[in-house]
Amino acid sequence: MRKLIGFVLVIVGVVLFFQGLNRKNSLVGEASSAGTSIANSVDGGTRTPQHVMLMIGGGVLAVVGAGMALRKSSSS
Repeated sequence: MRKLIGFVLVIVGVVLFFQGLNRKNSLVGEASSAGTSIANSVDGGTRTPQHVMLMIGGGVLAVVGAGMALRKSSSS
């Protein structure tokens, strides 16, 4: 069961990562990046565009899922 959950997490992580990558290269992503950089320069905040969060979240899910899927089960 743990391996199945791991594989599902890997698939979901890869999908999220590529959604973020596609959003980054779209017009919406470019506008979001421009708006974020302008807002950060005005008030000194540390905002992050949504496509960056999608890519980070997808990468983390993929790594955690791979760890779960490749981990040997303990025989007690």
